[in-house]
Amino acid sequence: MVNPMVDGSMKFSRVKPDVFGDAHPKALLKRIQEDGDKLQVLANQHIVSAEQFDADTILQLFRLASKYESNPLRFNDPLKGKILISAFYEPSTRTRLSFESAWHRLGGDIMSITDRATTGIAKGESLADVGEMFNNYGDCVVLRESNEDSVTEMTSTLRIPIINAGNGTREHPTQAMADLYTIFKWKPELLENNGTKIKIGVIGVPSFMRTVRSLLKLFALFPDIFEEVVLIHDSEKDEIFTPGQREKLEAKGLNLTVSRSLDDVLPTLDVVYINAIAWVGDSYEEHGTKFKLDKDSPLKDDAIILHPLARGDELSTDLDETPHNWYFSQARGAVFLRMALLTCMVERTERVLDVV
Repeated sequence: MVNPMVDGSMKFSRVKPDVFGDAHPKALLKRIQEDGDKLQVLANQHIVSAEQFDADTILQLFRLASKYESNPLRFNDPLKGKILISAFYEPSTRTRLSFESAWHRLGGDIMSITDRATTGIAKGESLADVGEMFNNYGDCVVLRESNEDSVTEMTSTLRIPIINAGNGTREHPTQAMADLYTIFKWKPELLENNGTKIKIGVIGVPSFMRTVRSLLKLFALFPDIFEEVVLIHDSEKDEIFTPGQREKLEAKGLNLTVSRSLDDVLPTLDVVYINAIAWVGDSYEEHGTKFKLDKDSPLKDDAIILHPLARGDELSTDLDETPHNWYFSQARGAVFLRMALLTCMVERTERVLDVV
């Protein structure tokens, strides 16, 4: 926080944690036994979908993320000599800066593209050709594109790994990983197989929202920790899933229900995940805008709120100073989660395993 001016200068001091939801990640770290073989399989892999992961690999990534977050000054050069190509052809603040912060924190160098108008794509160059050029320039690519087929097109020529940082309405796998990482940091006892379960409400439309689509796929890897996953929406259509989407999730053990009333279910929820933005083409659509969370919402006393950000009117700032706020911690943890994933993808895992 900033104190009032003293002697003509502004003085800065921290009298409280930077964010609520600052549970120390060591509690999660202690609950996951290290298994480096599960991380080695990620070397030189393209990360396109949350569906690529299994539960064991996700937990090992969370363990490494917890190790980084527990002692961020201990690891500063695992990616020294490596170059990241950060290609964001769709607007982004948190995701782009999160990836770039993650890479810098590990000692790597970055080339960043934030405007397609400054690239050959503006002249009609294909993403396949761009990918062929990227092979010569870097060691890993992070791509955000409004076209849902863009990542697949680029992988057709890439010989270096790529991470999908959001492709249209399709997926956003690393956001979903950061979201689930936050839940396990909040309640690490979920991993103890002692019958602890949570009820989560997801405000969003999984047929349109890439964050929700990817998140549900990761939830399906851990169905035993969820008593119920409630999809809350105000869509005019009765069906909010794509064909076969709900059936596939339920076949993996998720107990899915649907509600159109937030206040009816809110008092029963342990976790509330809210989002209102879905990227469609070169713009975005808003969904669930009639749902709003503020300090007067009937939340459980110990419930937490998650939001992938950026937020709008759906999430009031009057919740920022309450223990319900885990969305800032969620954004912070995304850096360390991405540090873990990037380390594995560029074959530097051996530099951080068994280092405490």
